[in-house]
Amino acid sequence: MKKLAFLGIAIMGLIVIGSCVKKEDTIAKIEVRDENNDVVEQAMVVLHGTSTCNCPSQVAVWDTAYTNAAGIATFNYNEIYQLGQAGVAVLDINAYKANRFGQGIIKIEAEVTNEETVIIQP
Repeated sequence: MKKLAFLGIAIMGLIVIGSCVKKEDTIAKIEVRDENNDVVEQAMVVLHGTSTCNCPSQVAVWDTAYTNAAGIATFNYNEIYQLGQAGVAVLDINAYKANRFGQGIIKIEAEVTNEETVIIQP
């Protein structure tokens, strides 16, 4: 009987400890600079996924944000990432401001701040 009670308490303890795992933020920060390496405010930054097969693509991620005074657009991917998931995403970056355009790629890793810089030019 004592062994059964101990086993029950041990199982409950493991459940409580396992439920205390807190998911950290999964963030993407895109810095936009111009051809003179100056930061660009109010540039539109679009992050989107691209299909890797020849099948009709269904875009799972398509986010837009504008850069702040420091030239950085921030995206939060906590909703996409789930604990235990092997990876999050590899996304294409498009940045626009007036007649200037730039592009790049960012790999979104789980529970860290992922950063990439895009240069826009005419």
